[in-house]
Amino acid sequence: MREGQAKVLSESEFRRVVNIVKKQAHSKRNIALLYCSFGLGLRAKEMASLKVHHVLGENDNLLEEINLDSTMTKGKKQRHAFLTNPKVIAAFQDYLDDRKKCDDILFNIESPLFRSQKGNSFSPNSLQQLFHRMYSDAKIYGASSHSGRRTFATTLIEKGIDIKAVSTLMGHASVTMTAKYVENNPVRLKQICTDIF
Repeated sequence: MREGQAKVLSESEFRRVVNIVKKQAHSKRNIALLYCSFGLGLRAKEMASLKVHHVLGENDNLLEEINLDSTMTKGKKQRHAFLTNPKVIAAFQDYLDDRKKCDDILFNIESPLFRSQKGNSFSPNSLQQLFHRMYSDAKIYGASSHSGRRTFATTLIEKGIDIKAVSTLMGHASVTMTAKYVENNPVRLKQICTDIF
């Protein structure tokens, strides 16, 4: 990990955070946030600005594509996140079903997707603090709200997805920026050197 960069989590570390969060208050919301971060590669600012209508279509069906407009993204560029991973879908569905049950009156398409304890939308800063608390509770140090995003990019690259596609999913202006996100895996590097001849 480069100094100052958010930790990339292993699969077992991610599962550990999820298992800790399952036992806490607001577990369904927080698990959906974790899957949003790790499964979609969204920034805290982007997650904080999501409304219900970004993920829920007609007949309360989850959309396959989340449209992040220019007001929501860091680079002020529209991009799409794809809600197609079964684990991410399950986490979102579980959370939304729970929310509909708990606050039917406040549940409408213009309400924030992720609501704070007070019922408002999160600020990017308060969401960053929530992620910090979740990692701290799981005793994972060096992780931040950006860890999901870095893990998302690193995992895709390690699975052989081309860096141009990963760059597009991340909303980066260049593949150079995406390359900075990717954590080198020592095991993978050893394997690459083993397979030269």
